[in-house]
Amino acid sequence: MGGEERSEKTRRVVFVTVGTTCFDALVRAMDSENVKKELLAKGYTHLLIQMGRGSYVPTKSEGEGSLSVDHFTFSSSIADHLRSASLVISHAGSGSIFETLRLRKPLIVVVNEDLMDNHQSELAEELANRKHLYCASPQTLHQTIADMDLNSLLPYTPGHATPVANHINRFLGFPDD
Repeated sequence: MGGEERSEKTRRVVFVTVGTTCFDALVRAMDSENVKKELLAKGYTHLLIQMGRGSYVPTKSEGEGSLSVDHFTFSSSIADHLRSASLVISHAGSGSIFETLRLRKPLIVVVNEDLMDNHQSELAEELANRKHLYCASPQTLHQTIADMDLNSLLPYTPGHATPVANHINRFLGFPDD
């Protein structure tokens, strides 16, 4: 059993997305040692952070026995990143949530508590209550990762919720995602 062969088979990527927003609290939480430690303990090997308009730049790292960390600001499409992820950690934007659930990827939604009138948290909390995803804040993220049991999540059956959610977002003056 060669080391290269084994590492290729066990590559487990955590993809983090903040969409087009600035959500430095999430990026900072992902860069914290306690979150990285919990991800390693759960068997994840790579952390890829899409940091959007934020100003906080996470620490890149590669190394044996530690989480490999990389980041970028924007991509024309995050679909490939979502497809290759073993776990997705996302802001509470409805587009990001439903795209991840449609791909049947395990998801932790982190609510941006700094937003006023954050209706997105209601969507995330409702989907968490239905056991389709986990919901956390930047402060509770490490504990959510430690406690999560991905086998307890139920698949989401796509309906026509995304157009409705986007309509509500536009009505309230929020971007679609």
